[in-house]
Amino acid sequence: MFQTLQDRLSGVLDKLTGRGALSEADVNDAMREVRRALLEADVALDVVKDFVEKVKVKAVGAEVLRSIKPGQMVVKIVYDELAAMLGSNADPISLAAQPPVGILMVGLQGSGKTTTTAKIAHRLTNRDKKKVLMASLDTRRPAAQEQLRVLGEQTGVATLPIIAGQTPIQIARRAEETARTSGYDVVIFDTAGRVTVDEELMDEVADIKAAMKPHEVLLVADALTGQDAVNTAKAFDGRIGVTGIVLTRADGDGRGGAALSMRAVTGKPIKLLGVGEKWDALEDFDPKRIAGRILGQGDVVSLVEKAMETIDVEKATKIAEKMKKGAFDLEDMAEQLKQMEKLGGMGGVLGMLPGIGKIKGQINEAGLDKALKHQRAIISSMTPKERRNPKMLDGKRKRRIAAGSGTTPADINKLLKMHMQMADMMKQMGRNKGMMGKMASMMGLPGGGMGAAPTADELAQMQAELARLDPKALEQLPAEARQELQKLKSGSLGTGTPAKGLSGLGMPKGLPGLGGGLPGLGGGFPKIHGLPGKKK
Repeated sequence: MFQTLQDRLSGVLDKLTGRGALSEADVNDAMREVRRALLEADVALDVVKDFVEKVKVKAVGAEVLRSIKPGQMVVKIVYDELAAMLGSNADPISLAAQPPVGILMVGLQGSGKTTTTAKIAHRLTNRDKKKVLMASLDTRRPAAQEQLRVLGEQTGVATLPIIAGQTPIQIARRAEETARTSGYDVVIFDTAGRVTVDEELMDEVADIKAAMKPHEVLLVADALTGQDAVNTAKAFDGRIGVTGIVLTRADGDGRGGAALSMRAVTGKPIKLLGVGEKWDALEDFDPKRIAGRILGQGDVVSLVEKAMETIDVEKATKIAEKMKKGAFDLEDMAEQLKQMEKLGGMGGVLGMLPGIGKIKGQINEAGLDKALKHQRAIISSMTPKERRNPKMLDGKRKRRIAAGSGTTPADINKLLKMHMQMADMMKQMGRNKGMMGKMASMMGLPGGGMGAAPTADELAQMQAELARLDPKALEQLPAEARQELQKLKSGSLGTGTPAKGLSGLGMPKGLPGLGGGLPGLGGGFPKIHGLPGKKK
């Protein structure tokens, strides 16, 4: 949703950071471009004027223009004001009330209200371990109550039994009584919607709110409607009083104006973003993280949180242990590729790393996610015996697997070579409990803990062990990781200075399920302008 705005702002701010000195005229020119970019993103005019004025006042100060790196100071000011415009601090759904906590869902028809109700219930049940009851108060739309019942079955969340002929308030009271007597922690009320805001809709929702006194009133708005979503939020808040907003279809090609304007215009926080069709495709809205994404600074914290939620840590730990012992087979590799897809694929992971967002288009063109799917298809076309023992794959078997996976025998050979080199490197690192363990820790690879930085003697021993490593296996590491190993070889890495390793790419150490690296790349990144490729 923010990709176009990100591209425009990155271009403007990169010009500033590339200069050694800035004048007031330089800042004014840049702010003119920022203003144009925000208006094109459908941000409200008053919000744009206020934002640009605040940035300009701070950016033309003497301490900024005379600083050593004035361009970076301006970027920091833009980041701070952008985060402030979005709401400064995250404001998640509050459950700090006497159970059962009531959550009232309101909004127009077609905004995704009923589906979002099920997503929130699924999230509270699985992540927060709450006992949730859903109740549909929509007696007007055909099969609306039946829809919520079906969604409840799909998500494993309880729904209130349907009794024909009851009014919305009667259903709400029955739901609250059922939740209280059955020990539910949360009860979510899904109200009726309309195509447009009208008095009948507002009266009905206002009566339900007055009768039930819910702890949270969440407005569900469609991010693709732009400023119409902001106007809808103003209407609902003025008449009913909402406590927060959920923006759906944030993964679409909308221009981001609704998200950027919502807090400034309505004064109400955006609590959640709907970013997909799946039940777990719901993200907390954190203004600072969103501001970082817009400015191309990545969002590693959200990546780690997503990894913790989607990856089976126990299974990932077993794979890491097998890798250390050199018993890493193709079934384990398929599991790693599957976990990568759960994180949003290679494009989704790289898009959250600092600096990579600027070349997201080239990443998509490179087809990294397509390569992952091909590799999984190849492994899936093998028999269990072949996956556990790749050495038995002869020419006849490879032709059969290629026909079953829609690939070629050459693709299968590449996959087998990559698997063999990964297994050899991990086996060597896992075998060396001392120096190589420390080196693995420094590189963010399995085989080392988070111990103290190596001493000068230990660095010397590491250099000796590095000289014995297979050069082909080392080529499987990303470019910056290879650079750190070269520093170790040459002795240029000072005592007590931990190597950047994979964190040089913005990848957090110990990301579960990834084995300290990015599986499926077969020797580093392909040749994309701006990304390190495999050295020859």
